[in-house]
Amino acid sequence: MNLGVIFPQTEFPPDPSAIKDYVETTEGLGFTHIGAYDHILGANRNRPGGWSGPYSHVDTFMEPFVLYSYMAALSTRLGFLTAILVLPQRQTALVAKQAGTLDILCGGRLRLGVGNGWNEVEFQALGEDFHTRGRRIEEQVEVLRRLWTEPLVSIHGRWHQIDDAGVSPLPIQRPIPIWFGGHDDRVLRRMARLGDGWLPGFRSPEEAGPGLERLAQVLEEAGRSAGDFGLEIRLGYGDGDPLSWRRQAERWKDLGATHLSLNTMRVGFKTPADHLEAMGRFAEAMRGL
Repeated sequence: MNLGVIFPQTEFPPDPSAIKDYVETTEGLGFTHIGAYDHILGANRNRPGGWSGPYSHVDTFMEPFVLYSYMAALSTRLGFLTAILVLPQRQTALVAKQAGTLDILCGGRLRLGVGNGWNEVEFQALGEDFHTRGRRIEEQVEVLRRLWTEPLVSIHGRWHQIDDAGVSPLPIQRPIPIWFGGHDDRVLRRMARLGDGWLPGFRSPEEAGPGLERLAQVLEEAGRSAGDFGLEIRLGYGDGDPLSWRRQAERWKDLGATHLSLNTMRVGFKTPADHLEAMGRFAEAMRGL
């Protein structure tokens, strides 16, 4: 099982030197990858009509393609995961270009985690339709894969029109793996047909049972094997109990998790050093897993 970390960007300073320390520590501790969340805009909680989303305009989010390009220059073996990129609020050809470039810069170690998104404010500001996002993402995935594997493509879809054009250079991975976030049954069925892995938000192995059973079912219906499909779990730092981490990690591994990432946010850490120390304790607890 691959062990990674979630970049704690809502609690981390937007400081290049601090980010450099984070990357070097992550790689030095033996973690395999870094995951980062994606939000372009945050809404004001005091806006007319109010705001109840989990994040607002005061929460810090660095743009993942730019962030990872910087991190890639600081690392020789770390993988990078967008966890998740809100794909339907972005132009597909531009994502193909950005992800393809990043895949080259990081040596073919990118996984593109994608999802529908929930923040309608962002869609409005970016000029995309919030209400067609689920249907649109299917066509987007198909377009991305063709642009990553063919020098020239002609696509005449419902939302994409490309006439004999392509991106250059092509990425190292052809295609770049696409993982899906989300729990809705429509997402699971879409993921079984189009995805390379799942990024669920389960809080415990016990909670995951029905979802994993459903995943196995929809994969079988799509003619695919669960053994060839990735599963990444986020494990919260919690109260910092190494025995609890170890038990949960072992249980997740038994349930088929291929990747597990430590999330150090929302436990009261105040400084970058707090997060780095927590990562060290976790890495020590996971030795030999």
